[in-house]
Amino acid sequence: MNYQQEFKDLLLSTKREECDYVIEQLEELGFFKAPASTKFHLNYEGGLVEHSVNVCKVALKVREAMIAMDDSLRELLPMDSVIIAALLHDVCKADIYKPAIKKEKRMGIWTEVPGFDIDYTNFPLGHGEKSVIMLLRWGFELTDDEIMAIRWHMSAWDLPFQSADIKGNLNKAKDICPLLTLIQSADGLASSLIERK
Repeated sequence: MNYQQEFKDLLLSTKREECDYVIEQLEELGFFKAPASTKFHLNYEGGLVEHSVNVCKVALKVREAMIAMDDSLRELLPMDSVIIAALLHDVCKADIYKPAIKKEKRMGIWTEVPGFDIDYTNFPLGHGEKSVIMLLRWGFELTDDEIMAIRWHMSAWDLPFQSADIKGNLNKAKDICPLLTLIQSADGLASSLIERK
């Protein structure tokens, strides 16, 4: 399956003017070749784009199911916002994984295997906010809900030192932004179920 093409087709389907430029920037950064993680889900070349497409597909299916149960969610979960937040939630990972040789014990013998290390030196910010800032710097217009969904998609996993202020912001964002809950759920479902080892 060509996840890169699927990603591009989905993003372009939103008809946002800046999509072509965002795709160019992602190509330059190495987004389409990056892994999704160093040792967990999809930790191989191209894993990040595969993960992004998986999250998008799950989010769209969950959106359909939720609307079938409560049609008022249709307005609160616009299709283009779901696609954008799902596909772009992890753009921050495009430049942090570097190829490396790792030592791994296989059948009692230490073996050198290809893998990835993490390098945060290029624009070291938190996970979700880095993705939002990168997109905004590229001139990509995001709605408030898209910003909140991307920023908070890690939920409590990304709370710096358990700050009361940050927790309050996350809790308020959850209250006012159904898209956030959808993206968090889709991210977890994709990484834990679809992408399980």
